[in-house]
Amino acid sequence: MKHNKTVYPILFIISAAHLLNDTLQAVIPAMFPILEKSLDLSFTQLGLIAFTLNMIASVMQPVIGRYTDSHPKPYALPIGLTSSMIGMLALAFAPNFGAILLSVVFIAFGSATFHPEGARVAYLAAGDKRGLAQSIFQVGGNTGQALAPLITALILVPLGQFGAIWFTLVAALAVIFLIYIAKWYQQELSIKSNHQQDTIPKKYNSDVSKAIKYALFLLIFLVFARSWYQGAIGNFYAFYAIDTYGISISRAQIFIFTFLILGAIGTFIGGPLADKYGKKAIIFVSLVGPAPLAIALPFVSETFALIMLGLIGLLLMLSFSVTVVYAQELIPGKIGTMSGLIVGLSFGLGAIGAVVLGVLIDYIGLLPTMILTSFLPLIGLFAIKLPKDEKVREWHA
Repeated sequence: MKHNKTVYPILFIISAAHLLNDTLQAVIPAMFPILEKSLDLSFTQLGLIAFTLNMIASVMQPVIGRYTDSHPKPYALPIGLTSSMIGMLALAFAPNFGAILLSVVFIAFGSATFHPEGARVAYLAAGDKRGLAQSIFQVGGNTGQALAPLITALILVPLGQFGAIWFTLVAALAVIFLIYIAKWYQQELSIKSNHQQDTIPKKYNSDVSKAIKYALFLLIFLVFARSWYQGAIGNFYAFYAIDTYGISISRAQIFIFTFLILGAIGTFIGGPLADKYGKKAIIFVSLVGPAPLAIALPFVSETFALIMLGLIGLLLMLSFSVTVVYAQELIPGKIGTMSGLIVGLSFGLGAIGAVVLGVLIDYIGLLPTMILTSFLPLIGLFAIKLPKDEKVREWHA
């Protein structure tokens, strides 16, 4: 049984925990300019660090989500963040590339545990405002990611790698929040006598089943385009700005912060806009809208680049929470699985992209790589083939 009433305090707390969790994750790419100098790492090695972080989270999220769809584990939330806290402590003292990879494994496991269970908490607290609830939850994570440039400029540049030690306190605060959430979550499960109704799969005729699979495949393809482009900006645009505009590491972080913080705003407003105008429409606009700006970005001045990055981030991330809700409505009753699949794919595809882009930069240079990736948002044109929201509801009526 679903709440008719939206439980805003729980949504805001789980969003705050999401912010703290993704802040920890954001420390890793934020450290790239520091690690490149202090440990003399190549772009390929930096790409492998991003691959380790994102791929583990990608693979584990749908696995954990599928398991907890049938066996919810409220206290997995604080346990996962404890793993991230251990990883952050190890990162501060990591002496070499191998030790950094091991630290990242602990952080990735914590993130993989948090996301599907956190999405389920948002679902339980949503009432009849699922788009809004998912946006509140996801905006915390995207805001946490947006803090990465500030982390670099204010903490990692002056303190270096050891500055990561301060983020063990961030992890500890997240654990406290999640212990409270886990208690509420457990109480919710105990009073839902017909909770299992949410997990009973519906039987469909072959035509509808094929249409659902096609729509899910197409949605994944669109997530691929968004994730690769987002990864190109988040992981490597700082290096491009430093080389192209002759600016410092700290100043280059302003570009990434602008892209990410406007992306967080886009995430927040995307859900309510989708509730009003339809999920398919917002997914289409989210990718096709920023395409001309993305293509022009490598050729503009420093000032125009900053403005355009903000607009690209705002538009691109309109669809972040919307794709999660769209997938959950495509396959009802699989809340954790669909959240883990879509959000996990964002991490996983971003991970593969980080390795590919890192190798490309090493071999053909920053500018050609940025030009190539600027065409990725055009893949959003395929969103026109997604079934309309009304059709999805008709399938499950």
